[in-house]
Amino acid sequence: MLKIRLKRTGRRGQPHYRIVVMESHQPRDGKSVQEIGYYNPRTQPATFEVDKELATKWLEKGAQPSATIAQYFVKLGLLKSLKRGSTKPSTVKKEKKTE
Repeated sequence: MLKIRLKRTGRRGQPHYRIVVMESHQPRDGKSVQEIGYYNPRTQPATFEVDKELATKWLEKGAQPSATIAQYFVKLGLLKSLKRGSTKPSTVKKEKKTE
């Protein structure tokens, strides 16, 4: 399965990240299929640059974004809102309204 995720670069204590498409079983800094952008959390505000065309292409092919990448893709408008929280039905019984 392909994932869109962050690949760390930079020195110790000075992280920079590349936004890459890679196999999910690969290690964090392993071989990537394609680089589609970069993320620098050390700037004010944080820099997040991504090639929207490439990102859309990979999402259409079935690549799954990591949680961090998905949040930024929602901000950029590449994804619809994220589903958060439990999807299990509530175990609390609802009271019936009597009239």
